[in-house]
Amino acid sequence: MYKNCRFAFFALAAGFAALAPAAAATIEMDVNGLVCAFCAQGIEKKLRAFPATTDVVVSLEKKLVALSTKEGTDIDDEELRKALTDAGYAVKTIHRESESLDDVRQRIGSKP
Repeated sequence: MYKNCRFAFFALAAGFAALAPAAAATIEMDVNGLVCAFCAQGIEKKLRAFPATTDVVVSLEKKLVALSTKEGTDIDDEELRKALTDAGYAVKTIHRESESLDDVRQRIGSKP
């Protein structure tokens, strides 16, 4: 009986772990419509409004928007897409990367 209880506990714990939001080191989005610094400021403000967001980088040259989230949190792709689409931008792709936002800044030549 004790073995069955221990197995049930581990199975239950594994199930809860599967339901927990995945931590995304960085979420990157390829976005069309970025043309000026005002665009970048607007996007940063919009994305910083998400409680899970810790930092945002916008590259006009690369047409790239990247954000980092608090550990253990994530932002749904549809929420991100809606926020940017409602602001007038076209989101081409959304993908998650394991590299840090500082690494993304370095890769795209952006300053903090």
